[in-house]
Amino acid sequence: MMTAMVRPVSRVLRLGCVLAFCFQVLVPCGLPGAWGLDNGLAMTPTMGWLHWERFMCNVNCQEEPDSCISEKLFQQIAEIMASDGWKDVGYEYICIDDCWMAPERDSEGRLQADPKRFPGGIRHLADYVHSKGLKLGIYADVGNKTCAGFPGSFGYYDIDAQTFADWGVDLLKFDGCYCDSIQHLAEGYKQMSLALNRTGRSIVYSCEWPLYMRPIFKPNYTEIREYCNHWRNFPDIYDSWESIRNTLDWTSSNQKIIVPVAGPGGWNDPDMLVIGNFGLSRDQQITQMALWAIMAAPLLMSNDLRSISPEAKALLQDKDVIAINQDRLGKQGYQLRKEDNFEIWERPLLNLAWAVAIVNLKEIGGPRSYTINLTSLGRGLACNPNCLITELLPEKRKLGFYEWTSSLKTQINPTGTVLLRLERTSSAQFSYSVVSDSL
Repeated sequence: MMTAMVRPVSRVLRLGCVLAFCFQVLVPCGLPGAWGLDNGLAMTPTMGWLHWERFMCNVNCQEEPDSCISEKLFQQIAEIMASDGWKDVGYEYICIDDCWMAPERDSEGRLQADPKRFPGGIRHLADYVHSKGLKLGIYADVGNKTCAGFPGSFGYYDIDAQTFADWGVDLLKFDGCYCDSIQHLAEGYKQMSLALNRTGRSIVYSCEWPLYMRPIFKPNYTEIREYCNHWRNFPDIYDSWESIRNTLDWTSSNQKIIVPVAGPGGWNDPDMLVIGNFGLSRDQQITQMALWAIMAAPLLMSNDLRSISPEAKALLQDKDVIAINQDRLGKQGYQLRKEDNFEIWERPLLNLAWAVAIVNLKEIGGPRSYTINLTSLGRGLACNPNCLITELLPEKRKLGFYEWTSSLKTQINPTGTVLLRLERTSSAQFSYSVVSDSL
């Protein structure tokens, strides 16, 4: 039987994981579609904090007590999120990634936290997080082992779902390492979705199903959306401009497939915000924040909130940018065009408003000017007959009223972005359906 190694490169390099997929013909798994995900959650993109990119699988609490994966770390992050404005602007989930588990299940087959690093257990940590007005996320894997080699959920979907519910967990990130076949991968993601529903607890379900499916079979996004609240399409993000660019390039190249399926209750997930770490310049951090807002992406920060700079904090807590991300029209934005090392992205918003991002892709030289004709935005509707334009990033300023036939000139730093909000000043009624229909 032929096998293929299709684990995303990022965690292969980091953790040495081995994922073997058997080439099998997918067959119906017999799970009733009518029982698919309908949990009323993630009606706007999920916001919170996830440990992976910044803290990875550091379990050395003896030598690095402030940066290891432990009860202490998550309690400290919870305290800061509650007291330092993060919860107030919408960041509410504190999410544990891989490496929280003990090496073995307990005598009843249940997952258990590492007793030294989580002495109170996950139920105790969930109670602490809830006491701060926040919610707790946790990590598990559809296969036999997690990417770091801890116990996987294959064969234990109902037990693990009920365990998470009993602990008071509010979100599950479900990875796809060490799954022995495409059939088991697809069935496993569906079974865990149904198992979570059966617990009766509201648990956001974050999948990596298409990420593992894509190297071998074309993902069925309509089906994936039936079972997942958000789903990863691309390998783990790194703290680098190259990683941000690769994610944006993949998203724009596949937008005709992935944009139409996104909306309230189900979102494409381009992975973590790395703003506030080490690899991005100020302009590149602005680009990530602006484009994640345009893409209606889950805003899951992976950084150290205990030592974040005031500039990064202000960017991540920018209420006007968050409002674009959380816009309740629920339409994912898309790349409108790419020319002369500029990209123009746009997103329809409530009340006939639009968000527009102009990205300068050049990595050499100084600021460059770009002139955009307003008739080209929003399928000709964004500024028809006129509109008020406000620049949100990199500076907050009202640019004034513009006629439909006018143009707007901007200046953008290398690898930077100008994010604009366009608000119509007439009450003419147009339908946004033309946008999704024409993608």
